[in-house]
Amino acid sequence: MRLRVKYLGIESGRKPVVTLSVDDAAELGIRSGERLRLRFKEYTINAIVNIATKSVRKSVIGVYDEVIKSLQLKEKDIVDVEPASPPLSLQYIRNKLRRRKLNYEEILEIVKDTVAGNLSEVEMAAFVIALEQQGLDLDEATNLTVAMVETGQHLEIDKKPICDKHSIGGVPGDKTTLLVVPIVAAAGLIIPKTSSRAITSAAGTADRAEVLMPVNLSVEEMKRVVGKTNGCFAWGGSLHLAPADDVFVQVEYPLSIDPMLLPSIMAKKRAVHANFLAIDIPTGRGTKVKTIGDADLLAKDFIELGRRLEIKTQCLISYGEQPIGHAIGPALEAREALRALQGYNVPDLIDKAVHLCGLIFGMAGKGDERLARDILKSGKAGKKMREMIGQQGGNPNIKPDDIDVGEHRIEVKSERAGTLLWLDNNLLVEIARAAGAPRDKKAGILLQKKIGEKVKKGESVVEIYSEKATKLGLAEKITYEARPFGVGERMEMRIRDVKEIPIARKAFILER
Repeated sequence: MRLRVKYLGIESGRKPVVTLSVDDAAELGIRSGERLRLRFKEYTINAIVNIATKSVRKSVIGVYDEVIKSLQLKEKDIVDVEPASPPLSLQYIRNKLRRRKLNYEEILEIVKDTVAGNLSEVEMAAFVIALEQQGLDLDEATNLTVAMVETGQHLEIDKKPICDKHSIGGVPGDKTTLLVVPIVAAAGLIIPKTSSRAITSAAGTADRAEVLMPVNLSVEEMKRVVGKTNGCFAWGGSLHLAPADDVFVQVEYPLSIDPMLLPSIMAKKRAVHANFLAIDIPTGRGTKVKTIGDADLLAKDFIELGRRLEIKTQCLISYGEQPIGHAIGPALEAREALRALQGYNVPDLIDKAVHLCGLIFGMAGKGDERLARDILKSGKAGKKMREMIGQQGGNPNIKPDDIDVGEHRIEVKSERAGTLLWLDNNLLVEIARAAGAPRDKKAGILLQKKIGEKVKKGESVVEIYSEKATKLGLAEKITYEARPFGVGERMEMRIRDVKEIPIARKAFILER
């Protein structure tokens, strides 16, 4: 059948999608969600079919942006179409659903079709759910990691060794990377840091760094910056490293599951050819990993997967029951990190950063955390950070007080005197996001007190910042419906009374 192209001006999110009229779909014997093969000149593509009752006429095919680009189409071009067979990877997904272990070739086929957009949302969801229910053994995790690397770009840097750091996430205010990268780079080691934007948190590393400098770097721009400064901060989404992971995250997020934690992290480290990798595993209430025993098991898997990928990996099991530092939200966190690099004492932030640097230095034969502290105290790390900011197009002379935060602000005060006994990490993130973070860079939270500190009655414990009064109102409403902190004279057994069926606030943490 030959159909005339109608450009719909719609993005599908990577997948090739077309829309047929009811009559043409019936004539082709194809249903919504099935596949159609399109040919135009020397180009051929398989696309997933939608069926329209009104918007597309008979003998016309509505095409999404991805199809326009793949086939080099223009409005009213004529394309040849015919029903297409389901991809072979669909059979492998069925095999996984039947609890059969997949080999490398099968996993590679699934990943290739994921990147090419040949699988529907339902088919990808089936694969992700199968992994969630059955788990990934280390053989499958290794194969999935390698397949994800093979289907994306690589970062080739002549200098060696290449160092990297990653946190599995879950703790608000974790701006540690903004200290680790300049400390490691100032020690003469190479650290091309690719980072994610926030998915469920109030700020990802890319969001924080973007307050100080552009992070949408190409591979060539990354190589130039690393060549000048030994390190960089780049948003991984602009580099197409392990692009399958970005697609899988779109499936994992609405389902609140994360079965690909290990391969998605390790694939991006393999793609930059990392030699030494420090993994931060925050542990405790409100984090992904609740107990030290579970953290040890996860660390064991990271280290073994790293060994198989020829990436020497060590892990830091860190305290995760309160935010790192006092700031939560992109601008507030960037300001606090810059202050720490200039000599301002942020004890927990500095302690965590130098321990992670110590792991990297030990693997690289450079020294230990004492070297990291010396580099930080001497001002070399701050100077290196300013070099990176300048090379990436930011203002190298920026001062912490130059960073604007939300003009709308409220204080949340303690109703009693005592000691700050606990902070609810998940609720703090919910409040910061309600205030506008991370999309609104100036929104967020500033903690005036940390766990164990004395609090007076009526004293401010939390300050909430927003760029918009309406969003600040929403954040305030959430704050007073469920308090994000507890103050008492001693550690009390009661957190809150439950006298009616509660609305459970269970957070899902998904960070890359």
